Amino acid sequence: MFLNTVLVVLTDLAARFLGNTVFRQHFHLLLSAVVMFGPALSLWVSQHSIFAKRSHFLYRMFLRSGWGWTCIFVGSFVFLLSFSIRRSVSLSMRHLSRLGVAGGLWLGFCKLLDLLENATGSCYEPLLGGPEVTNGQPLLVLREGESKSECLRAGMLWRGYEVSEDVFLLCLCCLLLAEETSVFGPYLSLGGISDAPLRILFLFCVLLLGLWIFLLLCLLAYFPQFPTQLLGGALGCLSWRGLYQGWYRLGPSWCSPGRPGLGLLNTKTGSAEAEEAKLSQDHRN
Repeated sequence: MFLNTVLVVLTDLAARFLGNTVFRQHFHLLLSAVVMFGPALSLWVSQHSIFAKRSHFLYRMFLRSGWGWTCIFVGSFVFLLSFSIRRSVSLSMRHLSRLGVAGGLWLGFCKLLDLLENATGSCYEPLLGGPEVTNGQPLLVLREGESKSECLRAGMLWRGYEVSEDVFLLCLCCLLLAEETSVFGPYLSLGGISDAPLRILFLFCVLLLGLWIFLLLCLLAYFPQFPTQLLGGALGCLSWRGLYQGWYRLGPSWCSPGRPGLGLLNTKTGSAEAEEAKLSQDHRN
């Protein structure tokens, strides 16, 4: 009984915060400010910290498979919420298709960025036994015909235009989590019934959002790379705006899955107009 009370209190507070109109309208601005000014934290953090090592458990366990973790928890929450309300597999799959579209967009951009890096970059082999130039750096010999993956696999250096895929992924996942979980607050305010499994999944999504923000700060503070990280953050924000602030607002159709919560929030009001007004207010910029 005590644990259930704690769960209800925590999820109610988190749902009220994520569903707040001010948070929804300004979260992307906050995330943009973090990406822009986050590298300044490198002036204060210690490079001897455990988070200054790329081999840290959090980087290996979560960052390298960030999209998978996001799909597992957000997909489970979206499916359970929609199916528990409507008992419709087709409606639940329509809401889940938003994750599929975002995943396809992420994979497409990653492939495009790889092509861009291979087209604009070059591979260099350091002459470790040769004469050194200023600052103790060895001479570099250009190796033509090498792709980025082949170059790094051979232990050589790659120089070229890059966009941080890690920052791109974290920004996109943060914005996606904020959008998909923001429906829970309005749903509870309309008297929606939520049992423990749904609240636990929602709490896991909130914790995952906090973890992605923490990892984003760690990357910016301990591994600052300007302007590659700024470009990655901009790409993530633009992807979110194109999907959630553009395409998904077209309404549910064969070419659009619709906005989060559409078709779900009128369970207690019995009015589609009330649902549309609620969603319009929550998504208005």
